[in-house]
Amino acid sequence: MLTVSLCHNLAKMSLPSSLSLCQRHIQMLRKHPIQKAIHTSSKLLDLNEFFDSPKNFGAEQVRVGRSWRKEELRVKSSSDLHKLWYVLLKEQNMLKTMEHECKEKFIVFPNPERIDKVQESMENLEDVIRERNVAYFQLETTHTGERPAELIDNAFGLKEVYTKSEYDVPKELNKEWQKNNPVIDNRTLAVKKFLVLLKEKLLKKEYAKMKNEEKEVAQIFATYKDVDVEAVQEKYPDVDVEEVRQSDKARGNWAP
Repeated sequence: MLTVSLCHNLAKMSLPSSLSLCQRHIQMLRKHPIQKAIHTSSKLLDLNEFFDSPKNFGAEQVRVGRSWRKEELRVKSSSDLHKLWYVLLKEQNMLKTMEHECKEKFIVFPNPERIDKVQESMENLEDVIRERNVAYFQLETTHTGERPAELIDNAFGLKEVYTKSEYDVPKELNKEWQKNNPVIDNRTLAVKKFLVLLKEKLLKKEYAKMKNEEKEVAQIFATYKDVDVEAVQEKYPDVDVEEVRQSDKARGNWAP
């Protein structure tokens, strides 16, 4: 195709055919200017977007990478994070579709941990975006910009975080809010009994954990006689290592 500069050079020459050709070409360029082409990735505008690559069909294992870390996401721009979010969302939809399809066909879904990696990446990305929002609002308004929240007692007498929202009507007159947030009396006898049993269960769990750690410490002293006591105490801070070391369980099959 002739360029504009070439057409001007030909127009200076006494060639009627070339002059008419260049005039027509210049008029065409003025009506339809040349624009720079935009490079885009290939698109699949059909249901294949929700399925994995055909080469992975029937595979027992699919080689994948790890999830995105926060320190890697912090160095990216907000535009890149926005694009990456939709890439992860698309990947999550595809993996869940494939998982459902494998369950329907009674076949093994290869590498189900891929879904966990994608979800972990999305959670890290949200945390990074929240960090930037908090830093921006603190710089501009000295506030975090986060939605206010408070600890409240739920129906079981346990503490939970209640995130506040703005309403046009006060909660005293808002029937919809009262319907979704009924007044709960957590001082009943059933709730008190539940809290006592829950506390007892947690104490038993903590006691069992401490006993298991004492057995591990005793096994260490019974197997290795010259082990560093300070290192064992650092690894098991909730155990009286010196008392366990002098007990009969730590002696093993030997006589002092």
